[in-house]
Amino acid sequence: MLILGIESSCDESAVAVWDSNQRRVCYEQVLTQIDLHSTYGGVVPGIAIREHLNGFPLLLKNLNQQFDLSSVDKIVVTHGPGLIGSLGIGIAYAQSLQLLYKKPLEGVNHLQGHALSPFIKAYSEDKSFSIEHICPHLGLLVSGGNTLLFELTTQERALKFKILAQTIDDAAGEALDKGAKMLGFPYPGGPFIESCALNGDAHWIDFPKAFPKKTDFKFSFSGLKTSLRYFLAKLTADEIEAQKPSICASYQQAVIGALTKKVEQALTFKSYKSLGLSGGVSNNNLLRSAMERIANHHNIPFFVPQKRYCGDNAAMIAFAGTFLTAPLKVDPNRTLEAIT
Repeated sequence: MLILGIESSCDESAVAVWDSNQRRVCYEQVLTQIDLHSTYGGVVPGIAIREHLNGFPLLLKNLNQQFDLSSVDKIVVTHGPGLIGSLGIGIAYAQSLQLLYKKPLEGVNHLQGHALSPFIKAYSEDKSFSIEHICPHLGLLVSGGNTLLFELTTQERALKFKILAQTIDDAAGEALDKGAKMLGFPYPGGPFIESCALNGDAHWIDFPKAFPKKTDFKFSFSGLKTSLRYFLAKLTADEIEAQKPSICASYQQAVIGALTKKVEQALTFKSYKSLGLSGGVSNNNLLRSAMERIANHHNIPFFVPQKRYCGDNAAMIAFAGTFLTAPLKVDPNRTLEAIT
């Protein structure tokens, strides 16, 4: 089966084709808008919609030149969560292709796409690999808009998600971006914090970590941002500049420590066959290493996406379309567990 995936939940316009027989991504292209939004310090919905309108004709033209769309068996499109205007553009183009090529059209949950993205490489490299074999699976999804600890199980060959913990305020990626803004870095700031932190001391400042108790299965990062703001207010501009690597290292360590602590606690409550990391923040090398160490300690395999699949992309949507689809319905507030 050839599955065409379309992604437009935020500020990336993307298309991809997943071949479920050969178990590989046979076409993909992503158009990003980061440079346009960086001027404003975050995603501007109106600009995102405009760029989706400009980008999808080019994406589909390139796709049609290199791939026979009439051979596609099914079209899947992100239908939530995300910016409602951005979601609408992708769905409109998906519906147009459905009418043109008379193919089935279904919706895919954006978060489920991220949650399954760590398995794309395993499916492509090992023809005997199956998600069923590594379930129950514990996954951590970390992005600019979401922070979720979830459990993935199989019931009668169907995949089932259960949210174990989520943020009660800001997402981890948002905390990194806003912390970076306070330190004078451009948007998105997470990668700049990671780069600057390489030369710093992660123990220079002991920033607070919310919900340390094992029974508190929640995340919170708003207090961490406030702590950074108050700390910076006590320093001069020269002092901030001189200690910026250690400030970045300590702040980044606080975010990663809060994430990994809940992962470790979840592994003490239940036995899992595998551990996964996904979402835009899974690009962070320190977080990847910390999660891999946890998996090694518990003697379970660790799955993480190839770096090009950490951010928003259509390959993960097309791949997820093999396992999880639902009737098409635009819902900007859709949760990880919602598939109908």
